[in-house]
Amino acid sequence: MSWSITYYSEGVQEEINNWPVGIRAFYVRVTEKIKVYGPNLGMPFTRSMGNGLFEIRARGKEGIGRAFFCTVVNQKVVILHTIIKKTQSTPSKDIKLARKRLKEVYNENS
Repeated sequence: MSWSITYYSEGVQEEINNWPVGIRAFYVRVTEKIKVYGPNLGMPFTRSMGNGLFEIRARGKEGIGRAFFCTVVNQKVVILHTIIKKTQSTPSKDIKLARKRLKEVYNENS
């Protein structure tokens, strides 16, 4: 059975659509792998952030993108929040927002 990818909101999907083409192309390749093999691809494609939160690690010549996601029943991946990184570390406000959305998604699906 294959995995499906959904988005927390249209805004999240729009953010990814507005990413620079190289980063977006890498993201699409990773999500295609997730659909076939599941979300546990490991480095350099995905990484656990702990407590059910994961990140897709997209990069291109234009920079680095991150798409935070969780998994829910029926082999669904929900993309919760996205950023284009400007610094080496991921801003804590972005991780907090992803974790807040994670709780909302889990509460809806429990």
